[in-house]
Amino acid sequence: QVQVVESGGGLVQPGGSLRLSCAASGSVFSIYTMGWYRQAPGKQRELVARITSRNFTNYGGSVKGRFTISRDNAWNTVNLQMNSLKPEDTAVYYCNAVQYNTGTTFWGQGTQVTVSS
Repeated sequence: QVQVVESGGGLVQPGGSLRLSCAASGSVFSIYTMGWYRQAPGKQRELVARITSRNFTNYGGSVKGRFTISRDNAWNTVNLQMNSLKPEDTAVYYCNAVQYNTGTTFWGQGTQVTVSS
């Protein structure tokens, strides 16, 4: 089992920055990838960014060049640096962890990000 807990959400003005953190615990040795997803009201959950155990990353098209995902080598923390925020980035942001072999995905409770003046 893996537990993930998000932090760092809040209210920010357009053009501002915010840093989200995801703390993983439990069987972190079994993690293959961790990622950030978001869900805005009335919309489907979408990929924001993902990072693998070999530090390969991929990003959702709307955040490329603005957001950066990083992690520590022990999978204890995964961060999402969000710059040049736009109102359309407003959503609940969820962290997940995917295990090797089983592919089991563990989700956090989410953290609200609101971009508004």
